[in-house]
Amino acid sequence: MKIDLTETTSSKINAALVQARRDIGTPAIGMVLTLVIVTDEENAYDALKSANDASHEHPSRIVVVVKRVSRSPRSRRDPRLDAELRVGADSGTGETVVLRLHGELVNHAQSVVLPLLLPDAPVVVWWPQGAPADLAGDPLGALGQRRITDTYSSEDPIGALGLRAEAYAPGDTDLSWTRITPWRSMLAAALDQQTVSVVSATVEGEDENPSCELLAMWLADRLGVPVKRTLSDGPGLTAVRLETKDGAIVLDRADGALATLCMPGQPDRAVALKRRDTAELLAEELRRLDPDNTYEASLKFGVTRLAAASTAPAEPAAAEADAPADTPAPADSATGADAPAPAKPAAKPSKRAAAK
Repeated sequence: MKIDLTETTSSKINAALVQARRDIGTPAIGMVLTLVIVTDEENAYDALKSANDASHEHPSRIVVVVKRVSRSPRSRRDPRLDAELRVGADSGTGETVVLRLHGELVNHAQSVVLPLLLPDAPVVVWWPQGAPADLAGDPLGALGQRRITDTYSSEDPIGALGLRAEAYAPGDTDLSWTRITPWRSMLAAALDQQTVSVVSATVEGEDENPSCELLAMWLADRLGVPVKRTLSDGPGLTAVRLETKDGAIVLDRADGALATLCMPGQPDRAVALKRRDTAELLAEELRRLDPDNTYEASLKFGVTRLAAASTAPAEPAAAEADAPADTPAPADSATGADAPAPAKPAAKPSKRAAAK
């Protein structure tokens, strides 16, 4: 069922949702969270499609906030709220409310969204693109327990990582970090099978790819060894090489779908490591609503410091102690063991020439 409301209010939208549920015979609310999507008209369709696909795993009320740019001075002064409601088969497994804000209302979006949040349910705010510099300080971001961005969609992805690090608040995360979860899982499991120290690492991938930078910073932070960034034609992240005294641990994915894992003393094996779409990434992020301390530590390591550390000597790190993670089962997790991170090499930041 689809309902269009023109020049409406939040209270009228809530009343229409209740009546729509009664009309289709489902008066009970079985949704587990509210997902607020802040986007523009151009990207609203793709973002909403991904959210609807993710709602099959996480039934939710999806509130899409579209800020319409007014063309005339008069229309910029006059506030107006238009809404499109989707209930039942047209909205995945939950409810969808598309809000189009005009005029002065654009600057007060939080006052429109607040009455539409599900009571006693978590709130997640997602910016598919155009995220503010300070997520937690943004009026809409302040409503959420989790705040999701995607630096890959930024004009300057590496610069966006710096902004995310400067203004980080517990609950922030990024889909560029989510993209490397299978890589972190595979590398943590490989390190669990080795008893030798890792002395250096190399991460190979596309230029200006934030996922590559985050993986390199994660390895540098958790292993305390120099990590070098090298470039490839992609797609995305293509290879990781961990040097040990017994040989190299190599995880190579040349085609974006199937990877090869090579370890000293073991035969090469093929592993599934396909590139996931936005709906899968979003569904993964909605599974956890607590702060991601591993993401915070990796993000704050910094791209500049990564370039400096890649040229500075470092003490070898024990594979067992430094297998990255913050869960009790490192071999089965993307975050590894609860062991404290080793000391990092002290070095002054230098230009990122070493990474290119």
